[in-house]
Amino acid sequence: MKLRFVGLVTWIAMGGVTRLLAADADVVVLKAEIAKNHDRAVIRLQDWIRRPAIAAENRGFPEGADHLISLLKEVGFQQVERIDTTGKPGVFATLDAGAPKTIGIYFMYDVKQFDPKEWKAAPPLDAAIIERPGVGKVVIGRGATNQKGPQSAFLAALEAFRTAGLKLPVNIVLVAEGEEEIGSPNIRQIVFQPQVQAALSKTMGVILPMGTQGIDGGVTVNLGAKGVIEVELTSNAQTWGRGPMRDTHSSFKAMVDSPVWRLVQALSTLVTPDGNTPLIDGIFENVRPLTEEEKTLIAVAAKKLTLRQFQVASGATKWIDDLPFQAALERLTSQPTVNIEGIYGGYTGPGGKTILPHRASAKLDLRLVPNQTAEEILAKLKAHLARHGYGDIEVNFTGGYSPTTTSAEAAIIKAQVAVLKRQGIDPALWPRLAGSYPGFVFTDPPLSLPAGHFGLGHGGGAHAPDEYFVIESSNPKVSGFDGATASYVEYLYELAK
Repeated sequence: MKLRFVGLVTWIAMGGVTRLLAADADVVVLKAEIAKNHDRAVIRLQDWIRRPAIAAENRGFPEGADHLISLLKEVGFQQVERIDTTGKPGVFATLDAGAPKTIGIYFMYDVKQFDPKEWKAAPPLDAAIIERPGVGKVVIGRGATNQKGPQSAFLAALEAFRTAGLKLPVNIVLVAEGEEEIGSPNIRQIVFQPQVQAALSKTMGVILPMGTQGIDGGVTVNLGAKGVIEVELTSNAQTWGRGPMRDTHSSFKAMVDSPVWRLVQALSTLVTPDGNTPLIDGIFENVRPLTEEEKTLIAVAAKKLTLRQFQVASGATKWIDDLPFQAALERLTSQPTVNIEGIYGGYTGPGGKTILPHRASAKLDLRLVPNQTAEEILAKLKAHLARHGYGDIEVNFTGGYSPTTTSAEAAIIKAQVAVLKRQGIDPALWPRLAGSYPGFVFTDPPLSLPAGHFGLGHGGGAHAPDEYFVIESSNPKVSGFDGATASYVEYLYELAK
């Protein structure tokens, strides 16, 4: 106790209290600046939504990277450069505030594909602001919540420092990619450029801006994320050596094999009959069960988070095996998955067309948990198909990466909790995000940095029609765009302590 007291006296003597009071005063000024800049910040977000970069369609490149470069320069980054890869370009930027500490920021400037016919609230690239019942004013558009809304709020926070004439309390190293939505196949080429790796190695860790609030205002602080691999399986008569070598009349089915049925049968070997438990040979071999600490985190989180939050986010009202809420959360966190994103082949237009197709494909994603690796699961998938007599099924790996884990004691995590508690929010520490992002490139050697997600605000519909991000919230427990922006200001000051 005496040592702590002496340390406190020394800290006060060195001006610690003065710095804290100055930071508090700056936050008040910056919040006023955020409100003054609101319209320009929202227009910046809308303009960004209207400029899609979609890696799967080779759309918006290199324009997407160039537009992000202009945004970063606009809000105060001194050094910004495009990093070319064998795929889509990345972006590397630094903002030197002369501060003792540096934080890394990860951005993605690409978005998922979309079908305009499926969007009901507003077209996907209009970036319309509409009233969403029970939520408030939202911007509708592809990329609104994943991740242009939260990233725009972070940029608005930096702009507030610039327009208020205040220095940031930390330096920033930012890396961005344009291929996150296809599994980040070239993220290493960006991060391990010598100048990028050297800059990141000096950071406290890396944060992805994210609207972490659920529809009821609850917040989860993620201590990691699942990994993922994306693959396309194709059954082709020419590879198989059976079935029609071209689409033919369906009357021949009585005497000719079907590649489509072969694909269906191959898929059925990957999971139990209900589709819920993976059966790929050896897939659970290295899976680490939930620790007692993780089970405790989930039990505590189940009391803070709401059933409605997960029902709205998932679009479902019941869980696998009708599990109770806490058990379903444990399953969400601990289980690897095999998901069919889509199956296609033959004729899918209006009416019928009596053909026997010569090929069919299915797009899958497999989510991975700790101790699994992307390379391991891809190899096991291929070996499983071959062992079960489906070695002719083509497996096209389109992207993916391993899971991530970060300690609750990491400074970037403790700073999040401190900011949220000051906001009157009791956050739920969460073992790992059920979704995926390429945090492995930061948490794995050689960088071995903590990584996570932060930001107030709420959005929904990621990867789905009518994606949105809240601009003005009708729920006082949920932050609007300005509140999300202010959360980054407070976080940067907390990191500097």
